[in-house]
Amino acid sequence: MLKGKTALVTGSTSGIGLGIAKSLAAQGANIVLNGFGDAEGPKAEIAALGVQVAYHGADMSKPDEIEDMIAFATKTFGGVDILVNNAGIQHVARIENFPVERWDAVIAVNLSSAFHATRVALPSMLAKNWGRIINVASVHGLVGSAEKSAYVAAKHGIVGLTKVTALENATSGVTCNAICPGWVLTPLVQKQVDAKAAALGISNDDAKKQLLGEKEPSMQFTSPEELGALAVFFSSEAGNNIRGVAWNMDGGWTAQ
Repeated sequence: MLKGKTALVTGSTSGIGLGIAKSLAAQGANIVLNGFGDAEGPKAEIAALGVQVAYHGADMSKPDEIEDMIAFATKTFGGVDILVNNAGIQHVARIENFPVERWDAVIAVNLSSAFHATRVALPSMLAKNWGRIINVASVHGLVGSAEKSAYVAAKHGIVGLTKVTALENATSGVTCNAICPGWVLTPLVQKQVDAKAAALGISNDDAKKQLLGEKEPSMQFTSPEELGALAVFFSSEAGNNIRGVAWNMDGGWTAQ
């Protein structure tokens, strides 16, 4: 379905980003991966799906590196047809104890990076009159949780940026939508599970159940593959007139 298209997925060497990249690759899209850590393993996983894959290690807190990444994708594959803004970091603390440098870092990576990637990728999408911008927000783009001020502010900002991007390009073939997952068992969330298990002196499995029980009625994690399937749907012809939505996959979290 996406043969001949190129997808750039930020923060895609593991977790949600890698799941989305693999789903898009399975539909024939060439992939540009981005993220820290090992890139060779993820590259091999994508290549095994029969598409071309490249990697750029842009630090998503630095606008000049983001610009270089888009230029790299354009030079390698001729442009970016599908931009998935997924890169994210987390820090948990009460507002009065929240380190200023951590606030700045979370806002830069989780929110500003999506703006910078979008502003650079948009012109070529508009020139071709086709493009998909998919912002990975979070259920925290729709509701709040204590001790996550920077993350919640950034993800609410992503939902707002999604709406504005969709409106500004509403008469074109470029769409913009947000995916808002609940709990996904990524390395980021596993750290929270580990911390809860250690703090309460309980097993990892019990910590997972407690984490889910606090917020998610389904009592199950959303998988990266499920999120990838939604990204594929947004990228399909069926997604032509889906514009500016914040689509939650949260096991009923926001339905309460």
